[in-house]
Amino acid sequence: MPQVEVVTSAGCLPRARACAGELRERGLRPGDRVALLLPGSGDYLAFALGALLAGVVPVPLDPALTRYERDPLLADADPALVVDDPAVLTRAASSGAAAPSDLAPVPQARPMHYTSGTTGRPKGVWSGVLDAAAAQALLDEERDFWGITHTDVHLVASPLHHSAPLRFSLTTLLAGGTVVLPGRFDPATWAAAVRAHRPTTAFVVPAHLTRLLAAGMPPTDSFRLLMHAGAPCPPALKRRTLDAFPPGSVWEFYGSTEGQFTACSPADWQARPGTVGRARPGRVLSADADGHLWCAVPAHARFSYWRDPLRTASAWRGDAFTVGDLGRVDAGGYVYLDGRRDDLVISGGVNVYPAEVEAVLGSCPGVQEVAVFGLPDDRWGQRVCAAVVGSADEQQLRAWAAGHLAPAKRPKQYLWLDELPRTSTGKVRRVALPEVAGGVPGRTEDG
Repeated sequence: MPQVEVVTSAGCLPRARACAGELRERGLRPGDRVALLLPGSGDYLAFALGALLAGVVPVPLDPALTRYERDPLLADADPALVVDDPAVLTRAASSGAAAPSDLAPVPQARPMHYTSGTTGRPKGVWSGVLDAAAAQALLDEERDFWGITHTDVHLVASPLHHSAPLRFSLTTLLAGGTVVLPGRFDPATWAAAVRAHRPTTAFVVPAHLTRLLAAGMPPTDSFRLLMHAGAPCPPALKRRTLDAFPPGSVWEFYGSTEGQFTACSPADWQARPGTVGRARPGRVLSADADGHLWCAVPAHARFSYWRDPLRTASAWRGDAFTVGDLGRVDAGGYVYLDGRRDDLVISGGVNVYPAEVEAVLGSCPGVQEVAVFGLPDDRWGQRVCAAVVGSADEQQLRAWAAGHLAPAKRPKQYLWLDELPRTSTGKVRRVALPEVAGGVPGRTEDG
């Protein structure tokens, strides 16, 4: 079983200050970027935090990237330093280098994460170096909204090179709390960490919950807050999770690499199944005539796409931005998602939203997981396809679809997989499904 690392605020902050001093001695200045291509660790957290306190912007990248995937990102980010050797982190954190005299008490930037590339080329999300007021507001918002304090013990499930796991970990450490790193997610290891360290908070994606419930959820009475996001959570899975954790503790949020949109309490979801909640404080959500969701944000939450002014301009209208998600906002301000514009399948001139079809097929007995996507089709322009994990057969699926979906929304092709292709945070990589479909047996109907 992997060794669990416990990172305390008292132990991490002095090491972070040493990292800040080491970066300054190397000649890095505010606004410079440092690429991190390493697994998560206490040294990783100290280095990332030290960089942010000095105004140096970490660029966290998946250490498992191939050279083909990594090199274009590094060329785009143009970092002053690339760190792919864990010894560099350890030396910096233990160097004893003096912290810069102008070292700030709170992060002066956001890490520049690249979008996950589930539907296309990843792009860097850049916030630049923040002034003192914006930097403090950014930290206060996250800490205060979730009520993070020095008493919290945060258990990590996802890789630290992704935005939410790193954000929650650093916020906990800055609040004086403790972070528990059990390594690569494994239900048994995670459950053992729950029993041993009695975490109060955690962030997970639905794929984690599926595996934990299948393996036997450990005692959860220590949790005051379990946050989930990153992918749609099927209603049946959500209800099982609500039953497994203390009342009031399971919160969903909707956000992206670019920014945070909503939060949804257990009571709100139970009253309105399917919602992802209402706008977080300081934000206003709306849907335009085409169904795109727009989020107006405070000044400290603004961003641009790194070195891509055209893409940036298309994402913003005044103080509101969109990431291309489709949905609706009801009269009470509750948001319901339809999917991504990039995911949209136009079959025979009809717009088909994969999220809607997935919700229907996911409720069919014998379906564990399903992902819907489009393939080129001479007759329809695109045909609706479904990749299925589970024991349901084609006859069952077609009958279920016929009873619940209009003809244009019913998949014309099914294929069966042992597992769906995913990013390391559990998001389905739809961009990979057409290629997967080319090598997996399936059946197509012309109707």
